[in-house]
Amino acid sequence: MKMELIQPFINAADAVLAQGLQCTTSIANLSMEEEAYRRKGIAALVWLTGDIEGRIILDLDPETAVRVASRMAGGELPESDELVRETVFELANQVIGNAITSLNDQGFHFRVHPPVLHTSEEGSRSSEDTEALVMCFETISGKIFMNIALRYTGRRHPDRAAVAG
Repeated sequence: MKMELIQPFINAADAVLAQGLQCTTSIANLSMEEEAYRRKGIAALVWLTGDIEGRIILDLDPETAVRVASRMAGGELPESDELVRETVFELANQVIGNAITSLNDQGFHFRVHPPVLHTSEEGSRSSEDTEALVMCFETISGKIFMNIALRYTGRRHPDRAAVAG
């Protein structure tokens, strides 16, 4: 997987988490995964299609998800599990939205699908042309995992293809 695809997601996650949780973040663990992804807790799955296709999973263990929802609600405990899930979805939307803006500025064109709850204990395995990068962000509220599995499709915008060629 090319850094030009990954870096916007890392930068966006760092900025969104730091601002939303009002803390510094650090990447505690970064690895390429060939095995199927094992969900940690409440996970938002977002699909991308177009010049780049694949998926991003933002995953929080249940305790971290509650702490994040509480912190983002100004310190109030979330009233329901639904509110906690919606907070995870909102974080995913913010991170991916910021990353997508950066990739659009580089000339990529694709569609971002709305987040869905990732409920499988294991996700799909990496393939020969789609590697998965898993990273763990350490925050004041706990560990937040992001799993990125993207690949180029070859359907690139003509202007971008001319520059790349």
